[in-house]
Amino acid sequence: MIMNTNRLSETMQNALIKQMTKESHASQIFLSYGCWADIQGYGGIANFLYRHSQEERNHMIKFMRYILDRGGEAKVEAIPAPPENPQNLTDCFNKVFQHEVENTTSIYNIVDMALQEKDWATWNFLQWFVKEQTEEEKLALELIDKLKIAGGDKASDESLFTLDKSLEAAPDDVSLPQEATAENPS
Repeated sequence: MIMNTNRLSETMQNALIKQMTKESHASQIFLSYGCWADIQGYGGIANFLYRHSQEERNHMIKFMRYILDRGGEAKVEAIPAPPENPQNLTDCFNKVFQHEVENTTSIYNIVDMALQEKDWATWNFLQWFVKEQTEEEKLALELIDKLKIAGGDKASDESLFTLDKSLEAAPDDVSLPQEATAENPS
């Protein structure tokens, strides 16, 4: 008889797979928005969104690794096509923020499930994502604020050029998931 070494409940494993898929979808959405920004001539904003896409993919890999490390079966599921392109930069940044808020809610739901199941390993693993989502929401709000300061939808070409250049110069601090440790999960 083969011993079951999966340390995740079926419900938890399914929730983690769903979140893994959500992160993959987010990566594709931000990649799509980056392509849109590139086509509009906003190379810096595009690069920012491309970096954000890679970060979301890294999050997906973190979930995948955790499931596998706990003896579970990680499944790669199909994702829907990205939504329609944004109408303008305000729409783009608002959609980025909304997406991060929805992702935060999803993470919180899994944290709550881990608490209810007394799955302390998963609860602990998810704390990195709780912190990360706080940073992601803040970053998205800063995008919205910077665009408002630049003049929003009525921003001058010069203001948009400056905003685009500032985002192009933003640090790329996406760490590789295989570099994560218990002491330094990011």
